[in-house]
Amino acid sequence: MSFADPSSVTINGVATSLPRTSTGANTSTYTSADGTTVMTVSHAYGKRQRRTIRLNQTKISTSPLIPAQNERAAMSVYMVVDTPLYGFTVVDEKYLVDALVAYLSASSGAQVTKLLGGEN
Repeated sequence: MSFADPSSVTINGVATSLPRTSTGANTSTYTSADGTTVMTVSHAYGKRQRRTIRLNQTKISTSPLIPAQNERAAMSVYMVVDTPLYGFTVVDEKYLVDALVAYLSASSGAQVTKLLGGEN
């Protein structure tokens, strides 16, 4: 089963539609109409299983060095779930992912704010 096509992400209260723009062996890419938001879902299989979901965003902003000039800026956020071939069920894996997501989103994202502020 694959992700919905189109998928949708909400950034700062604004929903962005991400139609599937590429698919390959164990990977799919979803891109906004303007190309500024891209989500990639991929899986790698070997001695361990590595599942990755990544969200990239680009924008044009004022250059900090030359204020009269605009520059392209890009950032990405991703989650990697690295599992052994045996010992954990999909349910066990989901419990751990759910725990991390809940921790990061609790208290209106206070832990994410600390992370982005460089705290450890």
